Amino acid sequence: MTTVPQEVAPEPDAPPTAGTTAPTATVAPPAPTPAPEPAEKTGGSFLAKAALVTAALSVAGSLLGLVRDQALAHFFGAGTDTDAFLVAWTLPELAATLLIEDGLAFFLVPAFSLALARRADGPPLDPVRELVRASLPRMTLWFVGTAVLLIAAAPYLVAVLAPGLPDPRLAVDCTRLTATCALTFGLTGYCSAALRAHQRFVAPATVYVAYNAAIIAALFALAAPFGVRAAAAGVAVGGVLMVVVQAPSLWRQLRRPYRPGPGAASASAGSPDRTLQTAIIWTVLLFALCRQSQVLIERFLASSLPAGAISHLNYAQKVAQMPMALSLMICTVTFPVVARALAKGETERARERVERDIVLAGCVVLLGAAAVVAAAPPLIELLFQRGAFTARDTAATASVMRVYAFGLLGHTLVGALARAHFSVARTTWIPLYAMFVGVVATAGIGFLTVGTWGVHGIAAANATGICVTALLLLRGMGPRTVPIRTRALAGQLGRLLVAAGCAAVLGALCAQRVAHPALAVLASFTVVTVSFVLIGLLLRAQPWPSALRTVSRKLRHVR
Repeated sequence: MTTVPQEVAPEPDAPPTAGTTAPTATVAPPAPTPAPEPAEKTGGSFLAKAALVTAALSVAGSLLGLVRDQALAHFFGAGTDTDAFLVAWTLPELAATLLIEDGLAFFLVPAFSLALARRADGPPLDPVRELVRASLPRMTLWFVGTAVLLIAAAPYLVAVLAPGLPDPRLAVDCTRLTATCALTFGLTGYCSAALRAHQRFVAPATVYVAYNAAIIAALFALAAPFGVRAAAAGVAVGGVLMVVVQAPSLWRQLRRPYRPGPGAASASAGSPDRTLQTAIIWTVLLFALCRQSQVLIERFLASSLPAGAISHLNYAQKVAQMPMALSLMICTVTFPVVARALAKGETERARERVERDIVLAGCVVLLGAAAVVAAAPPLIELLFQRGAFTARDTAATASVMRVYAFGLLGHTLVGALARAHFSVARTTWIPLYAMFVGVVATAGIGFLTVGTWGVHGIAAANATGICVTALLLLRGMGPRTVPIRTRALAGQLGRLLVAAGCAAVLGALCAQRVAHPALAVLASFTVVTVSFVLIGLLLRAQPWPSALRTVSRKLRHVR
């Protein structure tokens, strides 16, 4: 056996002996360092700008959604055609909840956040790219298979969703067109979650602008020859556009150069399956499906009522939920921040962020709910009463919308608290349990009241069920999720609720004294906003004191 001689370095302090040459020190080349990650932007200024941009684009998408509903009401009114389309519309609504807004986002954003946190350690393989390689191909196959299955099963879906429709053939045709959203919405949700985890919010916020623009264009171009099927075709085209507007931005993020760190040889990138465990995925998807089943229950119960009931519920819900959608933009922007903080073990920072978000979101949604309740009749008249949409439809939709508005705070709290529960990237059954109890309450109250109160009973069941879910989620917050201070939070929301109730009464009294609908809406909204702020200040409700302190500091800085 041959022994390889080892080179021994001389003692650093020993002088060189005579006749020898001092050894030349060899400087090893520096170890490669990982490409610097962009600094995590969690400051108030960045989050405020991101929330503002996201809210502006979301409002633009919501306004286009109103234009879409106005075009639908103008061409087809509130009758058998719109009822048939809205049965098919159940699939995009369900897919949006499961694949864009709640489901995929609730486990993909924490998964990408954890991968980005690991990336800073410079493992041999890029955790973000490994997560994409492990998840995207398999999910795409699931999306394709689901879309094909829904297209084939369209007649049976219509029979289950709305057994009372007099002629289901139109609904079946529309359902086959809208079933393509299982693929396009799935890819849209994946892109949105990945971009938001990278703190890129502009492209995900534009998806509903592209989507609603496609439906509006299809209605005006194809409504005459194809009837309400034109709207379903617009859904199919709009889903494709939702992917197209995000794909370039995500591609740029994934192509960022990555170099492993000095300890790459012994480091581990972490298995992507650890961040996408099957149990986590199922708890999230079942929660989102359970939440969206409230709409399925409404459509099922309303299909036995006179023609137009489903349409009245839909128009009322779309307008009433605009304040909720706007309020949840705050939580959408900060969700990756909370997930990244929990991935790093910064529980206190996550708690403060969640508490602040809930109060701000509650403030926005309660102000919007007060405005909706106060100005409901002139608002619906201004938005929809033209063409085939009559004054009778306006009165029915406005009264239903007022009932829906009582559940808006519950909807916002469910959205915000569910994000807090799922941001820990750990299996938790509390959101599913809470949502299941709320859905049971919705179904039970709906079945008991639909015969007596009709669509109003259905709307009241929705509001009650979602509030029950919100209370259970709030009670379930604890050390295994984000340990928020429940009692203090409930006190703040209670004061905002009192301010919103008083503002709604004053705004309604003002709206009744103005004849023209546009002026009535403007006057009512002004009164509601001013009175809500003043009463909130009087009650010392957050976020007014902190907002005033912020403005005062800004003014002093300017001076």
